[in-house]
Order: sequence, then structure tokens, then C-alpha cells
Amino acid sequence: MDIISYQKQNPTQWSVVVFITLCFWLSTSLVLDFVIIPSLMEAGMMTQPGFASAGYSMFGIFNHIELLCAGMVLTGILILNKNHVLAEKQQQWSIILSSLLLGIALICTYVLTPQMSGLGLDLNWFDSTQGMSAEMMEFHAGYWGLELMKFVVGGILLVWSLRAWKPQQVN
Repeated sequence: MDIISYQKQNPTQWSVVVFITLCFWLSTSLVLDFVIIPSLMEAGMMTQPGFASAGYSMFGIFNHIELLCAGMVLTGILILNKNHVLAEKQQQWSIILSSLLLGIALICTYVLTPQMSGLGLDLNWFDSTQGMSAEMMEFHAGYWGLELMKFVVGGILLVWSLRAWKPQQVN
């Protein structure tokens, strides 16, 4: 005797998971970008010879946390779409936007961080140049562009998950 049991997921729980994950992810990105890195720059840590490897370790750990957050957001969005919690237009766009967030996390983890760390290594001890190379400036511009995109897309998904969590009362 085959019995098929279907238990519908509780969409409210998944909208909370998406909301909390996005809040955590975006707030830690803000702290890293606007508190920790400027503090390290002000203290002169970025001019130290071992900063490239320390930066790679710090960003490597953070990037893997970002991958975990992006995976949780995408999973939550897929479950919310399966249960038709989001508005019809938001269903298509939410999958695209959460996939974009995952793509941003993948690019930061496997392209930008290794390349920037490689450019930051001091391989010539006799060269006394203190400025950033043109390549490093391009990678920084790419990083800030991806960060801006992450905050915009994450903010949109944050608002949508909040609306799914607390549906509007219709009078």
C-alpha cells in the first residue's frame, strides 16, 4: 500500500529565514566595508607586508559565510515561490534576484578575493612603491560595484520577504 503524504511548508517561517539571513548578511557587509576596513586603513595595517595574506584569510572566511547566506536566501525564495506567498510579478523576479546574489557571492569568493590578494603580495622586497597598481584599482572598482549591486538587490528582497512575513491588512 503506497501512501503519499504532502505536508505544505509553513511559508511564514521561510520568509522569516530569508528576512533574518538578509539582515545578517547585509549588516555584516556594511560593518566590514565601512567600519573594519577603514579602521585597518587608518591604522596603517594595509601597508604592512603581511596584510595580503591576512586580508585573504579575513575575506575568505567572510566570502564563505556570504555563500552560505546566498544559498539560504535562494532556498527560502524557492520555497516561498512554491507556496505562492509572493505576488505573481515578484515570484519571477525574486528567483532572478536571489540567483544574482548567489552569483555575486561566487564572483567575490572565487575571482575577486584571490586576484586582489595575489596583487597585494609583496614579491619584490627591493621595490619601494607604496601606491596601488592600476589593476588593483580596477578590482576595487569591480568590488564596490558588486557591493552596491548586492545592497540594492538584497534590499529589494528584504522588503519583499518582510511583506511576505507580515501581509498587508486589506480594509
